[in-house]
Amino acid sequence: MADEFPFEISPMFEGERVRKDGMYVELAGPKSKGFELVKSVEMDEIEDGKFTLIGPDLSAMEEGSRHPIAMIYRIAGELVEQDLEAIVERRNHDFQNYIQGVMHLNQRYDIWIRVSKDAMKKGLNSFEQIAKATMMLFKNELPFIEKIEATYITDLAEVEKELDGAIATYTARDERTRDLHDEDVDVFYGCTLCQSFAPTNVCVVTPDRISLCGAINWFDGRAAAKVDPEGPQFAIEKGEIIDAEGGEYSGVNDLAKSLSNGEYDRIKIHSFFEYPHTSCGCFEVVGFYIPEVDGIGWVDRDFTGTAPNGLPFSTMAGQTGGGKQIVGFLGIGINYFRSPKFIETDGGWDRVVWMPKHLKDKVLADIPEDIVDKVATEEDATDLESLKAFLTEKKHPILERWVEEEEEDEEVVEETTTAASTMQMPTMTAGAPMMPAGLGLGSGSGSGGSGVKITLKNAKVSIDRVIIKKSE
Repeated sequence: MADEFPFEISPMFEGERVRKDGMYVELAGPKSKGFELVKSVEMDEIEDGKFTLIGPDLSAMEEGSRHPIAMIYRIAGELVEQDLEAIVERRNHDFQNYIQGVMHLNQRYDIWIRVSKDAMKKGLNSFEQIAKATMMLFKNELPFIEKIEATYITDLAEVEKELDGAIATYTARDERTRDLHDEDVDVFYGCTLCQSFAPTNVCVVTPDRISLCGAINWFDGRAAAKVDPEGPQFAIEKGEIIDAEGGEYSGVNDLAKSLSNGEYDRIKIHSFFEYPHTSCGCFEVVGFYIPEVDGIGWVDRDFTGTAPNGLPFSTMAGQTGGGKQIVGFLGIGINYFRSPKFIETDGGWDRVVWMPKHLKDKVLADIPEDIVDKVATEEDATDLESLKAFLTEKKHPILERWVEEEEEDEEVVEETTTAASTMQMPTMTAGAPMMPAGLGLGSGSGSGGSGVKITLKNAKVSIDRVIIKKSE
């Protein structure tokens, strides 16, 4: 292998990061365009090992430059079927990260690749080397592939020309689970492809919840587990239903405990707040809780601005990822928006208050008719005040939660006031510090009874300074 390629190939390089300072060239990513696609064909339609490049090669690219890229693989074999396309496609992420000096992130139309300066110095100067190594790994690791050929495109016009067809393919795959739901099956599927970057991530794929990367649906998981039983996709017996609405199953919990090395022992597949699904790093969208309005916003990788909470996607993604259960942030695949069980236990679409316009437009047909005009975008709200004003004007269902909270607050104040009227306030001795009520002040500091407990709900308290003076 060393003789054939000017770089090492090993799973040990999977977690390798190519930082900006060490990068020779960047391909696709948030500031360019690109995609990866696998198509199944008949054996006589392709030439095994053939590589075609459309556009400039690595050797013609300047150091520090950025370029578009499309990677299209066509595969054939007796056991190859259309259901396997997405699974093979997702392994491109795996195998290209085996290559020393190459970093591959994300999937489908969100790919982001960097090639390091060190790799270029060692002789990596052509996309053919990367493609040949990747095709070799595909055939070695997935023996049902008997023939494979690759076409890489780095010409922007050609990438854009092919992108529409690729998106049509992704959409057709996602539509297959439209009429199949979690209660219709006894088996879910798990995926560990992202554990090289997120060691405790537990990705659970069900008919009603696509993988976080958006690339693997329930049918894809079934096909992969069938042809590659020892691979990263595998069956999960549902077991007993613990919480039907939240999507908690004993079989998923057992798996979560083993795959996360005991980090987690409960997952509610359709919950945002209580034992939420873990988030890796390849998720397409981040959900974020906005306590000021008690609602949930969503932001995707293509949004370059800041959400009403003042944060961009990159900051929230950094908080969300790593294979953690983060209450208040949640990574999902875009197709999950189309699920009838979409964060069902937390209010579903009635809890959604904001998302970028282009993301909203993508899923417009699946947003309930009575809420569609009440979900704000960056054109309606850019900060918390404008978001509150928009939600109020549109009479968003979230307003009902505000009323409920106000009523609860009034009850708390009433109960506290009543209690205070029956208590004897403590008499402070000369020189004794004035302490906030409820912070431990009792019979020990003076001559009186109990302090008054004040409960603040949904309140923001800011103190610039505290001044303590002796009473005259």
